Amino acid sequence: MKQVNTALYAHLATLITGMGYEFVGCEHAQEGRQRVLRIYIDKPSGVTVTDCSLVSRQAGAMLDVEDLIPSKYTLEVSSPGINRPLFELAHYQKYIGSRVKIRLHFPVNQRRQFSGVLVGVDGEDISLLVDNDETNTVLSFANIERAHVVAEIHL
Repeated sequence: MKQVNTALYAHLATLITGMGYEFVGCEHAQEGRQRVLRIYIDKPSGVTVTDCSLVSRQAGAMLDVEDLIPSKYTLEVSSPGINRPLFELAHYQKYIGSRVKIRLHFPVNQRRQFSGVLVGVDGEDISLLVDNDETNTVLSFANIERAHVVAEIHL
């Protein structure tokens, strides 16, 4: 996954919040030979296919006019789903106490992948109670490549 540039992120955030949706975040991904710009939106009552279609049309038109992505890509708009991606420090703050999976750019303690319970956010650092060894590990937000909440389904 590749983070999008700040100008593109800001344009999308302004457009989508102006439409009445929460702009959760977006990512550039290489999937096979194809580049994908994936935008995540939300709203209190949940996101429908109609919502995604509406945002896709508006975002696609804005992206065509602004020409902020120089290469060919496919645009996808979706809800964040039950395994909600975490893009900003505020997202981590909101999900303290939840199980998360985190992948880092650079290893910490010879590991790039962590899973466990998110126990805190302190400045630019994320504290995680790591599964299996139950150690409290501090990870720099700047070193996080991608992260998402792990949904707990109770039957």
